[in-house]
Amino acid sequence: MRAAVFYRHGGPEVLEYRDDIPVPQPAADEALVQVRYAALNRLDDFVRTGWKGLELAFPHILGSDFSGVIAALGADVTGWRVGQRVVANPTLWCGRCPQCRAGQHNRCDAFAILGEHIAGAYAEFVRVPARNLVAIPEDYADDAAAAAPLVGVTAWHMLIRAGGLRAGETVLVVGAGGGVNSMAIQIARLAGARVYVVAADAEKAARARDLGAEWTVDRQAEPNWSRAVWAATGRRGVDVVVDNVGPATWSASLRALAKGGRLLTVGGTTGYEAATPVNLLFGKHLSIIGSTMGTQADFEQVMAQVWAGRLTPVIDSVYPLADYPAALRRLLAGAAFGKILVQVA
Repeated sequence: MRAAVFYRHGGPEVLEYRDDIPVPQPAADEALVQVRYAALNRLDDFVRTGWKGLELAFPHILGSDFSGVIAALGADVTGWRVGQRVVANPTLWCGRCPQCRAGQHNRCDAFAILGEHIAGAYAEFVRVPARNLVAIPEDYADDAAAAAPLVGVTAWHMLIRAGGLRAGETVLVVGAGGGVNSMAIQIARLAGARVYVVAADAEKAARARDLGAEWTVDRQAEPNWSRAVWAATGRRGVDVVVDNVGPATWSASLRALAKGGRLLTVGGTTGYEAATPVNLLFGKHLSIIGSTMGTQADFEQVMAQVWAGRLTPVIDSVYPLADYPAALRRLLAGAAFGKILVQVA
């Protein structure tokens, strides 16, 4: 089958487009899905580069979320049929550990992510546990469906479950263009919160307002954006900050919080060693809450909102699978607003 693969860790130069990769065979509890679209994530770059302790079976196929059609079903799978259009929760869990039995799939002892720890969706076919599947409604487009899974389940769990976001609260999203943040803006609005956004430039600030942000700041025009947030909130600060940037914005994000505020994070695109002003933590009674991916219940809930049109996946651009390296360059350049897709079929 056709696939974008790599045989060793390294820079973008290790990527190869091949047409001789074996088609995976589904296990008894799995489905084999013919991929139509797959979506890029920052995770792709981290996995390709690699880190100590990450052990992959090469060649490795990236790609954590997709839309496609069921091509085959394992012997034990019921409730699904060949030909159904589906997406899947990229969170993988064992189903046996105490966390899984409590429904906390993203805290599983054997936690994994599709495309990170096992072969993903930048290929003609991908195999996934059938329990992870959600059907795509007949009138919903394949490209938009592929843009929703990872960012949707991640933002939903972060804000609604881990963050406990409540109607009437104020939320500051640091960065407007990424997939998680473009979905977080919409989820916060759906939850009844007021949304503030720090954007990289004036164009992205305008796009954030189109998604529902009521106040934005262009950090090129106002580098001291935490002071701007402080002024815009009547010297109170915001209840919640979503910061997935890390060291470059961490201190400013903490300063932007009101007393009793919560900083939520699912990653650090500028690194992981962020300086934390401890006096702000105890002086303002702040909480820092980490979150990763989401449970199957989270996934089904957020996708129901997507299918209903209450949340809209934002698509930046679409590339052929063979041009995945070009799509990756756009992602790494920070030029995109929303999700970059590759079209497979």
